[in-house]
Amino acid sequence: MPTTRAAEKNAAVKGNSSKDEGKGAGAKHEVEDKTSPQSKRVKTEDDKDQKTIEDTIPSPTEAYGNGHAIPIPKKERAAVKEENGGTEDQDQKTGAAEKPGAREGAVPSSILEKGIIYFFFRGRVGIDEPSDVKEIKRSYMVLRPLDKDAKLGEGTLQDAGNIRLIAVPKKVFPRSGRERWIAFVEKSDVDLKTLREKFLSSSEYETKTMGIRHNPAATPAAEGIYAITTTGRESHLAYMMTIPSELGEVQEDLGLQKKGSFIISTRNPQYEAPQGVALPKGPDYPKDVQEEFRALRWMPSQPRHLDFVHTQFLLIGESSGIAKATEPQKEDDEEGKETPKEELEKLEDEDTHRMETLNDDDSMAIFTDLGVLARDYPKLETTF
Repeated sequence: MPTTRAAEKNAAVKGNSSKDEGKGAGAKHEVEDKTSPQSKRVKTEDDKDQKTIEDTIPSPTEAYGNGHAIPIPKKERAAVKEENGGTEDQDQKTGAAEKPGAREGAVPSSILEKGIIYFFFRGRVGIDEPSDVKEIKRSYMVLRPLDKDAKLGEGTLQDAGNIRLIAVPKKVFPRSGRERWIAFVEKSDVDLKTLREKFLSSSEYETKTMGIRHNPAATPAAEGIYAITTTGRESHLAYMMTIPSELGEVQEDLGLQKKGSFIISTRNPQYEAPQGVALPKGPDYPKDVQEEFRALRWMPSQPRHLDFVHTQFLLIGESSGIAKATEPQKEDDEEGKETPKEELEKLEDEDTHRMETLNDDDSMAIFTDLGVLARDYPKLETTF
């Protein structure tokens, strides 16, 4: 089924197109035919990186490389744009969307970090297209931090090698204060090449008892903007959805909202983890970060906590949406700065326009922004 923005556009031009015109759309229509994601080589149990996040909590993230930015070759970038329906004008705006410093002096101090957020999920082993949440293995958040004072223009984001991959083993996201569970940083300081090869793509591995096992490619569920905010005693991860324009069954079943927020608290790794959520290895915090915890078991999350692999933090749902996360602070009012809500709404408007210029198909817009060929991955859908 077409995604929301594509469906709206089709409705607007219904009756004005023909089969010949459909063919003229070129590569844009290639994605409509489901193509099985390209699997990697078959791994054996003797391979050091055989285990993945799908097999244990967590997977050995060493298999993902060191996370240093590796530029995507020029020919590869050109292929992505051409296959995803890019234009010459878009080519000139590759990596040029972020405008650092454009909001200097206006961003409230309660916003500790802002950026672009993508929500993904992966089906259970052997299930490429989950039919409901029960067939999902795990959900994820992909965070791409922006300069705090930046605004967004047209084009894709520069590959800054600062992407964070957050795993949510519970599959769904908490929506009220009664729902709270652990998430953790699976990888930090990731570039687009690493994200494509080690997270988005499907893979196969071999076991002695079950033979060859297939891990499906990651499926996009939504894209939007986010901010990590502080209200003094608590930290929040607030987000506003850009894609899809209207949430459907898939997004609602995952616990996502058009405008949502979580209270986030980082776990002190010096204390024993709660039963059932312990990781084989804790985060390697430097002395100054570890000392921030003092004797506390948990503390309000700070953006730099998420820069360390294996950081565990608590996600607590907020039924009030973004209201608490965007409460204005007195000092910002006195300095005449924007409220957190106003700043997020500006960023959301900018991102909505940016994604529309990338492509009117939701899946293509997301994958173009991530520098990969949309045809190689599952499409974003609003129904299972």
